[in-house]
Amino acid sequence: MASILEINNLFKSYGSVEILKDINVAIEQGDFLVLVGPSGCGKSTLLNCIAGLEPITKGTLSIGGQDMTHVSPKDRDIAMVFQSYALYPTMTVAKNITFGMKVRGVDQATQDEKLKHVATQLQIEPLLNRKPGQLSGGQRQRVAMGRALVRDPKLFLFDEPLSNLDAKLRVEMRTEIKALHQRLGASMVYVTHDQIEAMTLATKIVVMKGGVIQQMGTPSEIYNHPANLFVADFMGSPAMNLIPAKTKANGKGVQIEIERSSGAPITLIDTKNKDLPENVILGVRPEDIADATLRGGEGRQEADCLIDIVEPAGADTFAVMQLGGKHVTARLHAETAAVAGKNLNLAFDLGKVSYFAPETGERLN
Repeated sequence: MASILEINNLFKSYGSVEILKDINVAIEQGDFLVLVGPSGCGKSTLLNCIAGLEPITKGTLSIGGQDMTHVSPKDRDIAMVFQSYALYPTMTVAKNITFGMKVRGVDQATQDEKLKHVATQLQIEPLLNRKPGQLSGGQRQRVAMGRALVRDPKLFLFDEPLSNLDAKLRVEMRTEIKALHQRLGASMVYVTHDQIEAMTLATKIVVMKGGVIQQMGTPSEIYNHPANLFVADFMGSPAMNLIPAKTKANGKGVQIEIERSSGAPITLIDTKNKDLPENVILGVRPEDIADATLRGGEGRQEADCLIDIVEPAGADTFAVMQLGGKHVTARLHAETAAVAGKNLNLAFDLGKVSYFAPETGERLN
């Protein structure tokens, strides 16, 4: 099956400054691709290149199997939803939604039918005669989405569409966009700096930094097998613990030694990953460090740790300690016995850990 979007060896420069470097991405029909990364990483520039709003310096881009590298935005069969909504303030909601169809010469009956269908889908029927100034942020966002939906394009592009909304509304709209994607089976490319948004919405994630793709994969691949230290640290909340450690050969596998603020180092035995250099960065998610009194089990190695800070957070309690000279966070059950200033026996799930090379930051296992 031909990819709905295929980008090959794409470079984008402004003068001598390279913004995007050798970008290669392909998604299938119905995929929800999320471009994520910190501010200035090039994700919005890449979206603008896909839309045709920015010319490409080098490389090719095809949509629906057709080369679109030098095709103007209006002929790319795409619809874009902007962060600022970009609604016409003097037009009603209905006219904002149908304006694009009117310009393209679509007959009135089709306009009315599409408007009705989209208004029902987005639950904005009561708003059709209002002007944008009379709407809340969430309602304006729905109207902007409605305007894109009536196009029925090959590709929907979203540029940080939820960043102007408050936290509660963002979560609601996120759920709505996910439901919309599932209902339509549409192909979407979505830009955000919010890694939770990326994890919850995407079928595929591209993590970017400095105009370079760091990793592309499913949310599960990105979360459980980060390609390097940057991805490990960026994806996940709280972030993955990245702990300097030393390794030694051991009859059963490899012995992992982690310095602690007082007393002998913690020693863990990993029977799965035998071929590791002497110095590593051990990556372990907070949820993979458990209270051993509540949850032991296979693949778990226990160690006594001095707890510095305890942070109750409803269903979870976060315990912070010093290991390998770093603050390390464990996500524990609410009923944990963790007390600040006291030791607690913790179980590390070595079946789920990542190892990284300290010099390059690349994944080792």
